[in-house]
Amino acid sequence: MPLRRFKKSQPIATITALPALSLDKKGIEGDFKRYYGHRLGRDENCRSLHYGYEALSLAVSDRLTERWKKTYNAYKDTDCKRACYLSMEFLMGRTLSNAMLNLGVNDAVAQAMYNLGLDLEELIDAEPDAGLGNGGLGRLAACFIDSCATLQLPVTGYGLRYEYGMFSQIVVDGEQVEEPDHWLRNGNVWEIERLEYKQRIKFGGHTESHIDEKGNRRICWVDTHDVFAVPFDTPIPGYQNGTVNTLRLWKATATDEFDLQGFNAGDYAEAVAEKNTAENITMVLYPNDANENGKTLRLRQQYLLASASLQDVLACWVGRHGKDFSKFAEKNCFQLNDTHPSIAVAELMRLLIDNHGLVWDEAWSITKNTMAYTNHTLLPEALERWSVNLFKQMLPRLMEIIFEINARFLAEVSTRWPGDKDRIARMSLIEEGGEQLVRMAYLAIVGSYSVNGVAELHSKLLQQGLFNDFYQLWPEKFNNKTNGVTPRRWLAACNPELAELITKTIGVGWLTDLSLLKKLELHVDDKAFCERWLEVQQGAKQKLTAFITKELDVDLNLNVDALFDVQVKRIHEYKRQLLNVLHVIHLYDRIKRGDTANWTNRCVIIGGKAAPGYHMAKKIIKLINNVANVINHDADVGDKLKLIFLPNYRVSAMEKICPGADLSEQISTAGKEASGTGNMKFMMNGALTIGTLDGANVEIREEVGDDNFFLFGLTEEQVESLRNHYDPVAIINQDDDLQRIMNLLQGEHFNQFEPGIFDAIIGAMKSPHDPWVTIADFRSFVDAQKRVEAAYQDKDRWTKMSIINCANSGKFSTDRTISEYNNELWKLTPVSVAK
Repeated sequence: MPLRRFKKSQPIATITALPALSLDKKGIEGDFKRYYGHRLGRDENCRSLHYGYEALSLAVSDRLTERWKKTYNAYKDTDCKRACYLSMEFLMGRTLSNAMLNLGVNDAVAQAMYNLGLDLEELIDAEPDAGLGNGGLGRLAACFIDSCATLQLPVTGYGLRYEYGMFSQIVVDGEQVEEPDHWLRNGNVWEIERLEYKQRIKFGGHTESHIDEKGNRRICWVDTHDVFAVPFDTPIPGYQNGTVNTLRLWKATATDEFDLQGFNAGDYAEAVAEKNTAENITMVLYPNDANENGKTLRLRQQYLLASASLQDVLACWVGRHGKDFSKFAEKNCFQLNDTHPSIAVAELMRLLIDNHGLVWDEAWSITKNTMAYTNHTLLPEALERWSVNLFKQMLPRLMEIIFEINARFLAEVSTRWPGDKDRIARMSLIEEGGEQLVRMAYLAIVGSYSVNGVAELHSKLLQQGLFNDFYQLWPEKFNNKTNGVTPRRWLAACNPELAELITKTIGVGWLTDLSLLKKLELHVDDKAFCERWLEVQQGAKQKLTAFITKELDVDLNLNVDALFDVQVKRIHEYKRQLLNVLHVIHLYDRIKRGDTANWTNRCVIIGGKAAPGYHMAKKIIKLINNVANVINHDADVGDKLKLIFLPNYRVSAMEKICPGADLSEQISTAGKEASGTGNMKFMMNGALTIGTLDGANVEIREEVGDDNFFLFGLTEEQVESLRNHYDPVAIINQDDDLQRIMNLLQGEHFNQFEPGIFDAIIGAMKSPHDPWVTIADFRSFVDAQKRVEAAYQDKDRWTKMSIINCANSGKFSTDRTISEYNNELWKLTPVSVAK
């Protein structure tokens, strides 16, 4: 029979409409069998967990896709204002368990897998962590887009699809060794490639000017070496509300697969060179930028993200509204997650002027009313600066636009502060000196309508210090948005036993209104509730010990009655893992001297990756492991003290760690940590915090009260006042405990067969120029740890403090953070989607 021809006007949806997929056990079990047996071609003889994970993920993904399409159509039909969240990192972790929770199918899936004789937890653990981020910045972005979907806000995440993650960390002889994190080795069932939305990205070449038909001077960027950015879309479900937003990640590809003529002539390597060069852009997360090639690749990554994302949004606008951009700023906004995507300011100007024919003033009005910038660091060296020469070579048209933005901006500064040449030099987007540099953070500030920090202290310090000149010029631009974490992943999914206890006690509403956790305080004197709380926590510690045993492939016989003292985060001097190690050595010294009266057994767990080029951080990892090796094999120490370095810290590891922690170490030098989000995850799961008045610690302490937070250390003001007369050697000489610790280190007790390897660490600590003032905070830290021990020995008191910490974590939900972004900056209208 010949195929019937359909009329071109007939909607394709009427042809492909399918009945809704059920969310019950039967429907999921049936789809699992179909995928497992037909699409994946497996049978009962297959022993690989990967295929079971993939079949289940496909079944769940189908149900997300139904809601994804409805969400897309709801946004399109309402022509609502939209926000785009541009971030170089989205540290998503695993998707399956989060998708099941947000779809509300946990019980149905568990029953279906049980019927099939499969262990659901094993299938979940078979999923690799998505290697799309490095630390808190990327995890924050992941939490943010979860909350955007839960609040039904039309927000799209834009990032890069890195073929390899940062790296997999293994420890060999105590030292970090980096191995490729090929997280896409087996593909990614959650993403959909959207070739129809690919964008052309220009690099190199030069610019030429001409006069258009209206007499306007126009610039053309020509003779460029182009690549394509191909989008891969991942669904981001809200919590059981029908909304599924989009995370769009760009992969760089060549415009031509390869030179066929050269290939046929036998020049195989050269024929595919262009393809390989293009794909290198999104091959690795954060290339080492210690050399020129690394810097070039990093800038190419940032430009590809900004250009592809903006072209995507503008193409969508033109498709709906034509060339009329008069309402563009009313309908769109772009949140720049840190300085990395700040080149978007110049790129939007280029696209509006060169591609869409707007004049400068029109384009600048749109740009400065759509861009918003979030700063994540107080460290001046972490604010990116790019060589003007590199810019001219790689992005010549962008450099011209930045020069023009700067000239107009400095004219405004000069009008405000006539003759103040020092201020003009300080505020210029171009840093003069031996080599001209583009100050990317300044570009973001000048081109944005909002500049926010991520904790109250951080925002205050930005205004008073790092960006004070800009704050004086535009105080109305500056605001604070304290970070948060999503309670769906960081309590409900990772700690289901505790979530069940909370729900049984106060009801279900807390998952979308975390302030309701405050009701838990009404139960701190309920003996049965407190006993159950302690029981749940001990169970989480038991799971953590099993995880540690599996990860290390060594059974350290950890005692769950010991205090689980945890510090997991990037290894960096300002985060002061070194101070933690000094305290461990102090405890070890006490044990060896027999000073163990009224002792509290302690298991110290440290985890985190050091950047491959950060040699001091890698030495700190080596020190941790060497100290651990001595302590854990000393018969005199036994169960009194354990030190563990947990390798390859990642999202899925944190999901095991934070439910099992008793004490959360947030011990950065005051004034250095922007916010921190690990501190919030631990608090939400009932861990107590020992910390300085730094970042979000300040607000955590305000929420829980002084009696439920272990405070130590110098304040930011005290740190600054100490700078000019800091004498760590004098402090050591006046402290017997510090002297004994330094004698052990300098006497190479922990590196008897590796002489001199820790000399750099010792020298840095003893230097009067140590910016982290580690020695200055030691005594206060030890005293605070004694208060920790006294509290932990009183189980009833500790349990109540744990409950109070969880009960007062409501402020630190990203639902609250995103609501503030929206109410004060984005002004989006929530869009309901049919479930």
